[in-house]
Amino acid sequence: MVERPEPGAPSWGAGATAALAGAVLLVAGLFAFGGVGAGQASAQSGGKQFEGVATCAGSTCHGRAEGNGAVVRQDEIATWQEPSSPSGAHSRAYAVLAGPRGRQIAESLGIGPATSAPACLGCHSTFAPVGQRGDRFHLSDGVGCESCHGASEDWLPLHYAKPATHASNISNGLIPLEDPQTRARVCLDCHYGSTKAGQFVTHSMMAAGHPRVSFELDLFSALQQHHDEDGDYLDRKPRTDSVRLWAVGQAEAVSRATDLFAGPEFALRGLFPEYYFFDCHSCHRDINDGPQRKLTFEPNPGRPIPFGNAPFNDENIIMLSAVARSLAPAEAEAFIAASRDFHGAMGEGRSASQEVAIELKSKAVSLSDAMAARSYATGDVFSVISGIADQATRPRFTDYAGSVQAVMAIDTLLNALVRDGRVTIGAAAGIRANINRAYAAVAGPNSYRPSDFRSALGQAAGAIGALR
Repeated sequence: MVERPEPGAPSWGAGATAALAGAVLLVAGLFAFGGVGAGQASAQSGGKQFEGVATCAGSTCHGRAEGNGAVVRQDEIATWQEPSSPSGAHSRAYAVLAGPRGRQIAESLGIGPATSAPACLGCHSTFAPVGQRGDRFHLSDGVGCESCHGASEDWLPLHYAKPATHASNISNGLIPLEDPQTRARVCLDCHYGSTKAGQFVTHSMMAAGHPRVSFELDLFSALQQHHDEDGDYLDRKPRTDSVRLWAVGQAEAVSRATDLFAGPEFALRGLFPEYYFFDCHSCHRDINDGPQRKLTFEPNPGRPIPFGNAPFNDENIIMLSAVARSLAPAEAEAFIAASRDFHGAMGEGRSASQEVAIELKSKAVSLSDAMAARSYATGDVFSVISGIADQATRPRFTDYAGSVQAVMAIDTLLNALVRDGRVTIGAAAGIRANINRAYAAVAGPNSYRPSDFRSALGQAAGAIGALR
């Protein structure tokens, strides 16, 4: 699907960029509707004004048709508006609300037009308070620059001036997205949910037609990247380390999930718990009654839950367990034990599971800090890839959501090795067949084949490990 580097994509070369093909196919539906968010910008704005995308679009700023600027590419708006690729998803986020699916969801929920419903606009637009909207601000721009970079009233007129530094821009309100934890928290506001208005996809929304939300920080960052990490970039900011970005993203996702799950506002929806937190595909399968039963799930060694209970969606917990065992073994045992306790508490009632969720969150936060602070070497990438597919982790891939996370991780971490020159494009291409087999096993939730997936993942990881 990806035959050339998209505008602003990492400079891996066409072959390495093409390695994202399966991942792009997998997440294309998420980018087509939902899951693209307004982030923390309004919460961090401090009452400052949002000036709108048009203020960034001058031909001497970020509005050129081609990226040929000396300091920044200057075609960032063109990348953001790209109509046919994931890089333009944020600009399309508002428009999909007026499409057939958006109209159907809003009608089923009885919330009025989706294009004016706060429950939708919190993530499908830069949902700035009315009093903080500048003259050139438009909700219809979708998820604009300030959704991620912060309200620009103070930093916009100063950030390009000669005396300005990255530190001074941050002090004026620019959000430091080069920091993995900051970026993860901005993205997760809509790519998982938050307590802010319009930033939580309820089970009712999914029942009405909203897609399941999925997120992986390193992959989605690559799909949305609109800058080059060249010399002048590195004068201002550190080089992105894909292993750090991926690992911190997993830790922050667990932290966010358990934090929201423990919160009282998400405890119940009428008689029922908020099912958004649980694994959709453990229940949503074909139901066929006959003389020979056919279970819709496999037992999972990482989840000590009563038979028949809906399991918490632990896709990020599995990934974080793997990276902790590989890169933070001193903390791994405590995290894995807390995750088992968390699953076990699901059979003991809401209060018990909330209490354990808070403990699991604390372990995830500790791992996020550890992953953000440590330095990374080439061997770490190989160790993490091996840990995702080893005998301690691979048996836990019994469900669609966790398997999707695993294949995205293997794919993007292999891309990191190619980008850093540790693995040649030709060698990576030779592993594509196994990675594509794993993608094929998770092509859709109803055709998901756990045993085929585990086999393909193990072979892909083994082939990568042989390159070490």
